[in-house]
Amino acid sequence: MTKGYRVSAYRTIADPEKLASYNKLAGPAVKAAGGRALARSDRGVAHDAGIAARTVLIEFDNFEQAVAAHASAAYQEALAALADGVERDFRIIEGLD
Repeated sequence: MTKGYRVSAYRTIADPEKLASYNKLAGPAVKAAGGRALARSDRGVAHDAGIAARTVLIEFDNFEQAVAAHASAAYQEALAALADGVERDFRIIEGLD
């Protein structure tokens, strides 16, 4: 089975307090669902149409686990806390091997 990855690229952070509330809930929710944070940084170089902003990469044992983690009640609670606090590009993708 190939691994699953969640990639979040933040375009704007409109409400840092909502993001902080989200982070308090999302971290434990992702970890409980088997996710492992591989990268989380505001430092990066963007090319083409990219935006150099906060980016987060989380690895799961498989794609299905990554999808299920997003649908979990604990993560949905985190999303409710985030609400309109950020604009981001959030993707769940399948790994190569």
